[in-house]
Amino acid sequence: MTSPNREQIIAALDSVIDPVDGKSITAKDMVQGIDINNEAVNVMIAVDPSRGPALEDLRQAAEKAVASVNGVTTARVALTAERPQGASQSAPQQSAAARAPQPGQRPQGGAQKPLELPTVRSIVTVASGKGGVGKSTTSVNLTLSLVAKGLKVGLLDADIYGPSLPRMMGLRDAKPTPSSEHQGKMIPPSAFGMRIMSIGFMIDEDQPVIWRGPMAMGALEQLLRDTDWGDLDVLVVDMPPGTGDIQLSMAQRVPVTGAVIVSTPQDIALLDARKGLNMFRKVNVPVFGLIENMSYYKCPECGHVDHVFDHGGARKAADELGVPFLGEIPLDLKIRLGADEGKPIVQSEPDGAHAKAYGAIAEKIAAAIDEQVGPAEAPKKKGLFPKISFK
Repeated sequence: MTSPNREQIIAALDSVIDPVDGKSITAKDMVQGIDINNEAVNVMIAVDPSRGPALEDLRQAAEKAVASVNGVTTARVALTAERPQGASQSAPQQSAAARAPQPGQRPQGGAQKPLELPTVRSIVTVASGKGGVGKSTTSVNLTLSLVAKGLKVGLLDADIYGPSLPRMMGLRDAKPTPSSEHQGKMIPPSAFGMRIMSIGFMIDEDQPVIWRGPMAMGALEQLLRDTDWGDLDVLVVDMPPGTGDIQLSMAQRVPVTGAVIVSTPQDIALLDARKGLNMFRKVNVPVFGLIENMSYYKCPECGHVDHVFDHGGARKAADELGVPFLGEIPLDLKIRLGADEGKPIVQSEPDGAHAKAYGAIAEKIAAAIDEQVGPAEAPKKKGLFPKISFK
């Protein structure tokens, strides 16, 4: 099958008419981004934020037009208020900090309505102030630990620029499939008893995603909205590192139940972790606590313990910031190899010490969820890894 080109996509979008004035969205220069990856096409349409909630029909019409192009198998169209109609082209964009709500205000994402995920009981974000602290590995193993508790769990890779979950979950060649029950939705790939969605399923592993923040957030919203998650007790979101637009938009547009912060013990990582924690506080998202990853190294031969990146910093920071300290995860080659090979340690060694450490943290997260949204219905059957002890 021949891949579509930009000219074909623009020609198709020229048939999409803005009902306000009867002009096409291409004539009005509303098409702000087109990304073509083989048969998958992503389009970003700039709209006036005051009209955003009323333009779902236009978005769907654009998506249908793109899907009709020969060679397109996946079409996604997202709306953005990056360049509002009538705004000055030279006006500086407001910073993420300036757009954040004041203390005591729950953000509502401007004029846009919050995303609704009626089949998802709770959403937990796993975040870090900086990269390289093992956040994605922690997300995967915590999610598997929640599955082991008998909960119905989904996992979303929110790192649009650096998706890693397809590799870590052993799904490098997997693709979403259209849902036969819910028109316009996708059934995500599954592994280890849960559904997993990532932009990495739609692009080559080596292909960079070169999108502006609003386009990346539009794609992330579409992954959330257009995925058939089924009935979930918990949707775990592996967040990108940092405290930028995507993180802020997630807090504003998505009904997050609580956040978990991952850090290593050294001072520089903890400094960034504090920033991440304070960002969630600023937007009034409950912080369930801090995890100290790579907390120590225990020699498998002699049992000697080395504190490679210092030790106890996250516990101290949690005490100072008034949030729970959720636990320590050691620095271990098995954990890293499991992530690289698509065999997470909680799944491959469910009786091991590492699985127990992740399980103890998952127990605390599950309790925090229950405190926020009420207890889940008792699971009808055991989890996939019933031998794990969470004591």
